[in-house]
Order: sequence, then C-alpha cells, then structure tokens
Amino acid sequence: MMHGSRHGVDSHGVRLLDHYVQSIAGGRVKGAPDMRFIGDATAALTLDADDGHGALAAYRAMDKAMALAGTAGIGAVAIRNSSHFGPAGAFALAAAERGFIGLAFCNSDSLVRLHDGAERFHGTNPIAAVAPAPQGRPWMLDMATSAVPYNRVLLYRSLGRALPPDAASDEDGHDTLDPMLAEMLAPVGGLFGFKGAGLAGLVEILSSIVSGAKLSFDIIPMSNMEAMEPRNVGAFVLALNPTAFVPKPLYDAAMGRYLERLRGSRPVEGGEVLAPGDREWREAERRAREGIPIDPATARAFDAIASRFGLSRPVPVV
Repeated sequence: MMHGSRHGVDSHGVRLLDHYVQSIAGGRVKGAPDMRFIGDATAALTLDADDGHGALAAYRAMDKAMALAGTAGIGAVAIRNSSHFGPAGAFALAAAERGFIGLAFCNSDSLVRLHDGAERFHGTNPIAAVAPAPQGRPWMLDMATSAVPYNRVLLYRSLGRALPPDAASDEDGHDTLDPMLAEMLAPVGGLFGFKGAGLAGLVEILSSIVSGAKLSFDIIPMSNMEAMEPRNVGAFVLALNPTAFVPKPLYDAAMGRYLERLRGSRPVEGGEVLAPGDREWREAERRAREGIPIDPATARAFDAIASRFGLSRPVPVV
C-alpha cells in the first residue's frame, strides 16, 4: 500500500487498508498462512499462498525468484491461492533494488470488457517491469491492461470527478465519463483496444493457467464483501540477472546511454519526455516533503478502523 501511496498510485495505496482489514477479519484472507513452494525445477517453482495476503505471497515469490536467478540467471514463480496484492510495481522494484530485472503480473476478478465487447471478461491484469539503472532511479513500468484500474473509478466517485474518455463503459459497453455509471472498464488502447485485451490474455495465461489459480471470470468479485470465502487469485513473478547475459559494465553503459537519450529526446512544444517511472519518482519526492493526500472515503474508513480497534484517530499532517 505504501508503495502505491508514495508513488502517487492512490488507487492502490492506503485506500485499500479498509478492504484488507475486512478481508482478514472476515476470514477471506488468512492472517497467518502456511505458504509453501512446490516443484524441483532449476529456475521455476509454484507458490501455494494458502489464501494469505497477496502482497506477502508476491514478496516471498520474488525473493525465491531472485534466489533462483542468482544461480540459473533467471527465476520464475507462479502463485496460486492468493488474494489482491496491491501495486504490481512494488514486487518488480524489489528485484531491481537488488540488481535484477523484475517482472510481476496478476489476474483479478472480471472488470474489463474485451475490444468491442459488452460484458466483463478479464480482470485489470497488471503488468509491471523494473530494470536497474547505473545512475539514478530504476526504469519502472507499472500498468493495468485496462485503460484505468477499477480502484481509480472508486476514487473518482469519492472525489466527484469525471472519468477520462475511453476509460470505462456503461452496462451496454458504451463509453461513459460518469464514474457512477461505470459498470466495466475498457481495455487499454482506445480504438486499438484489441492490443490491451491481448496483453490481458497474456497475464491471464501466466497468472492463472500456468499457476493453477482461478480464471478472472471465475473469481469472486473483490467488492463482494458478503462472500468471504477465499478467492484463489493468481500471480506470476520473474527475476532476471542481466549479468547472466552481458557483463555488468556493458549493461550499465547501455542502460545509461538508453535513458540519457530517452530523456533527451525532443518533446513537443509544452511537453516533457519522461522514462517509465520518472513521474512516480518525482511524486514520491514531493510526497516525502508534503505528505500523502487522503480522499474523503478513505478518511472515513480510517476513522472507522481506528474506532473498531481502539486506535488513535489519524491526524492530518497539514
């Protein structure tokens, strides 16, 4: 959660705390799961998360993937019997911070229509990839394969803001700017949404079919808090050791030159060319100085949690 809130990904930040508290208290997610790795391949394993928290499972899986990559050059771990894991970039970043290229994927309950579709099919099925850089912050891509994550719709409902075009659809699959009418999300790509739908399918294959987890359209909706049985969400993480392929000085030189040329690319008038992650790193620095903004619904949820568990009410820093 803090990775999301620190980097400006508020849809996957501390606003999720209320959901996680309810999920653990209600028994949907185990507070003390018995997670175990399955398999004996050199560079690939499966983690049975035992219905534990998705973030705990993903961090453990990435730690194991890095251990495998340390000897084999590459390590992959599929995850089953998991739950919502928050921002995928957090787990890919954990690999990059130790010198690996990290990738993380997960499926989720159906919220996204297919291209030209009029019903929910895939989850938001995010893709995250983070690569270490010789100087400065890593190259960091973290994106949903939907135009926006569903938590963004909920956030905009709380803030009373209109959605951007080509982000969400009403019950008939038609584009809507009203977050109150949004019944499903659009795949990323707008008129070329078949590309986003295809990427979502790739995530589905890795996270569900390879792991043995449920397919998106079989997962209990995250928002259905009446059904407290485990959801069996799937995920997939991969760590790649770049020095298994190229000497570190060569990697550092090429990555450094790539990022230098990327950021120095000529922008349109009034624009700014950024590498993936630059916007998030900039926001993290600003929030370290000014604090993390909390939307009204999240503030009310914090008050309720504090009251329920006898905690001090959170006090705004500004």
